[in-house]
Amino acid sequence: MKKITLVSPKRNGRPISDKIFKIGATVAGVYVLVMVALLAFQLISESYPVWEENGLSFIVKTEWNAVDGREDFGALPYIFGTLITSGMAMVIGVPLSIGIAMFISDAPPKIGGPLGFLVELLAAVPSVIYGLWGLFVFRVYFVDWVEKPLHNAFGDNIWIFSGAPFGLDILTASVILAIMIIPTVSAVSREVMKAVPQQQKEAAYMLGATKWEMFKLAVFPYSKTGLIGASILGLGRAVGETMAVTMLIGNATGISAIPSSLFKPSQTMSSIIANEFVEASPASLHLPALIGVALVLLLIAISINVVAHMLVTRMLKVKEGAINN
Repeated sequence: MKKITLVSPKRNGRPISDKIFKIGATVAGVYVLVMVALLAFQLISESYPVWEENGLSFIVKTEWNAVDGREDFGALPYIFGTLITSGMAMVIGVPLSIGIAMFISDAPPKIGGPLGFLVELLAAVPSVIYGLWGLFVFRVYFVDWVEKPLHNAFGDNIWIFSGAPFGLDILTASVILAIMIIPTVSAVSREVMKAVPQQQKEAAYMLGATKWEMFKLAVFPYSKTGLIGASILGLGRAVGETMAVTMLIGNATGISAIPSSLFKPSQTMSSIIANEFVEASPASLHLPALIGVALVLLLIAISINVVAHMLVTRMLKVKEGAINN
């Protein structure tokens, strides 16, 4: 009985399936580039009036006045607000996320499995839920247990703790942002740590390493690149977060939005757009100014990703060089 072998049809010496795959992958890649280019073009064209009026000084000005005849707009306070809240969220959230990932990745399956599922479930909670919980529950206890003691202890000597704590401020918004990025960073970090070969961990234990030394010597060097990538994912969510921050940051405008204390209200680029976009008039500079803020936010997000990619690439090259040597 003859054996029948199925051979993919070929054209010009290559299977048709390969050509279809190549075309599909190319279309997908071009689609991403086209979407980013269209998004940037739309933001630039819609915000052109404010750039024409102010030039690059729009980025460094602090005024924000939407009154007809006295219009004056500047994005600097909201750039500061975005960078400070995101930076504080990273400082608080990333160490906690890595600690959670360390525990889950090394825990027995009966414990690590349910905990990992709960962490991933937290990532699916809408940001408005975090905002409502932070506004009506978390803020009340946070003011009494954290902000007031910090203000009483350091408010007279350290400027970042000056100002009357009220709960609608930079610190509260940053802590909520940290809570929001923990599920994303810890879930990715856990998978990265699980990918470390078991032989590497056992070799560290055989050399007499403790559990912390095992992570330090065997897990972290192997998963360093993945942990940085997970942190960048968390930073991307923190920079672009809107609803929760809008509910908790106090929504100051103009020069009063420049962060002068952790207990002072401020505003981010996302929150100023969410607060004022509906009432902005296309006939004035108000709407182009908001779209200009959105363009600056897009550029900052792209810059963060480019810098992160360069760091990861550099680390991979160093790692490969060390292996070759």
